[in-house]
Amino acid sequence: MARHYESGGYVVLDRNWQVRGGELDLVLTRGDEIVFCEVKTRSSDRFGVGFEAVDHRKQRFLRRTAMSWLDSHGLHGRLRFDVASVVGPRIEVIESAF
Repeated sequence: MARHYESGGYVVLDRNWQVRGGELDLVLTRGDEIVFCEVKTRSSDRFGVGFEAVDHRKQRFLRRTAMSWLDSHGLHGRLRFDVASVVGPRIEVIESAF
């Protein structure tokens, strides 16, 4: 998934960053924008796509974890939260998902 973003000019700042009670799959930047991407991988979409797993509760959790990441790295900028769904070789990204 990181390669997908890198091909678009993004720089990966962190992968699988963990803090007590939370994890961020990908943290990227391009220009003054910091992107937090939640990656959902499925072997098939038979039981739904990954996007569906990022409900309001998960969104609050990701926002809180992102604030911890920003505090620990002393960075700031425009923030964006993406959700990526990976099913086999197919990658779909919803930019600014929430």
